[in-house]
Amino acid sequence: MKVTFFGAARTVTGSQHLIEVNGSRILLDCGSYQGKRDEAFKRNRNLPFDPAAIDVCVLSHAHIDHSGNIPNLVKSGFRGDIIATHATRDLCASMLMDSGHIQEKDTEFVNKKRAQRGEPPIEPIYTQEDAAASLEAFISQGYGRAKQIAPGVTMTFIDAGHMLGSASVVLDIQDREQKRDVRLVFSGDIGRVGTPIIRDPQIPDRADVLIMESTYGDRTHAPLDDEMKKMERVIISTYKRGGAVIIPAFAVGRTQQLVYIFHQLRLKGDIPRMPIFVDSPLAIDVTSAYRNHPECYDAEIRAFIRDENVKDPFGFDELRYTRSAEDSKQINFLREPCIIISASGMAENGRILHHLRNRIDDARNTVMIVGYQAENTLGRRIMDGEHRVRIFGEEYDVRADVQVTSGFSGHADREGLHEWVGGMKERPKHVFLVHGEMGPATALAGTLKQSFGVDVKIPDWKQSFEV
Repeated sequence: MKVTFFGAARTVTGSQHLIEVNGSRILLDCGSYQGKRDEAFKRNRNLPFDPAAIDVCVLSHAHIDHSGNIPNLVKSGFRGDIIATHATRDLCASMLMDSGHIQEKDTEFVNKKRAQRGEPPIEPIYTQEDAAASLEAFISQGYGRAKQIAPGVTMTFIDAGHMLGSASVVLDIQDREQKRDVRLVFSGDIGRVGTPIIRDPQIPDRADVLIMESTYGDRTHAPLDDEMKKMERVIISTYKRGGAVIIPAFAVGRTQQLVYIFHQLRLKGDIPRMPIFVDSPLAIDVTSAYRNHPECYDAEIRAFIRDENVKDPFGFDELRYTRSAEDSKQINFLREPCIIISASGMAENGRILHHLRNRIDDARNTVMIVGYQAENTLGRRIMDGEHRVRIFGEEYDVRADVQVTSGFSGHADREGLHEWVGGMKERPKHVFLVHGEMGPATALAGTLKQSFGVDVKIPDWKQSFEV
C-alpha cells in the first residue's frame, strides 16, 4: 500500500492525500491551496496527479481547503464518486458555487490588469458551471455506516467534531499484495471538545496507519468560557468608543458559532444592544444548511432550542443578514456601534476586505481575529501586528485595535490531539502528520513519540511512503 501527500504537507491548506492499494487509487480530500496568490493559482490549477486515474474521492468536510478543488478534479477528467456526509454534501452545494463565482470575478479583475499591460487573458481554474457539474458526482453517507468503496476497502465515517458534517475517515483494507488486514484512519480536522452546536469528536477504537492533522500541535487554547468573557469585554469597550467590531470569519462553522454565542449573550444581557451584521451571502446559505441538519447538533443547542424564548438559534432581534451588495455597502455608512461578521475568514477576498478598508484606520474600531490565519494572508499580517497593510492595491494604516483569540478555534489543541490518539485502544504503528506548519507538526511529533512510542513522520509535498 502506497500513500502520497499531494497537499497540506508541512502547511495547513490544500488537503490531498492519495492511497494506492489493490490496484485502486483513493483520494482523501481535494482542497484548495491558499498562500501567495501566484503560487496558489498555479498549484490549484495544475493538479499533481492524473485526475482520470483516481477511482474514488472521500471528502472529510466542506471547508474549501479540503473541498475547494473538487470542481477542477471533475473538470480535469475524474469520473468516480465523491463520498461525503449528508451535511457536507449540502454545504458543498453552496460553497463550491461560491468559490466558482469568486474565481470568475477574480479572473475578470486580473484580466483587466493584464489587458492594460498587453498580456493575454487567463481562464479561471473553474467556473460556477464547473462547480455545479461536480455536484453530480457526490454520494452522501451517514456516520457509522460501512461502505465498500474499492476492492477490499471498506470505509466508515465517524464524527470529527470540527464543523457541521465533518468526519474522520476509517478505511478497513484487505491488502491483497501483502496478504494482511490494515486499518488506515484519516483524522480530517479534529474538533475541540465543547465546541458550540456540534458534537464532540469521536475517537476510533484503533488504527494501524494514521494520517493526522497538526494545526495547533504546539499550543493550548484558552478555555472557551474565558474567551467568551474576553469577547464581551472587547465588544463593550468598542461600544463605549463608538466603534465597530469587525470579525473576519469563515462562512462555514465559525460564523454560525458566533451567531449562536451572540444570541446567548444578548439573552443574558451581557453585551449591549447594537446591530449585528452577518454580511456574507454564503454564510446565509450555510446557516440554512445548519438549520436543516439537527442530527449533527449537540445536547447543549438542543436544550437551547427548547427554551420558550428561542424560536431560531441563528436568529434574534439585533441580528441582520445582508445578502445584496447594496445592503453590504450601506453598512459602511453606519457610524454607530455595531458588530460586522464577514467572510473570508483569512481576509483574502470577499466583503470583509471592504469593511477593513473602510474601518481599519480608525482607532475607535476593533478587528477581532477568531480563527486560523495562514501564512502570507492579510489576516495573518493583521494578526502579526503589521502597521500598514495593502487592501485592493492601496496601503492603509492599521489604527484599529487588533484582538486575537484562539478560544473559538474549530481545531483541537496540543492536549486535544494527544488525547485523541491516547483514547484509541490500539494505537497506530505509523503516524503521518499533515495540515500543520513545521513548528506545530514538529512539536506534536515529539509529544506523540514520547507518550506512545509511535513512529511519526512529517511528509513533504509529493512525498510517498510504502506502509
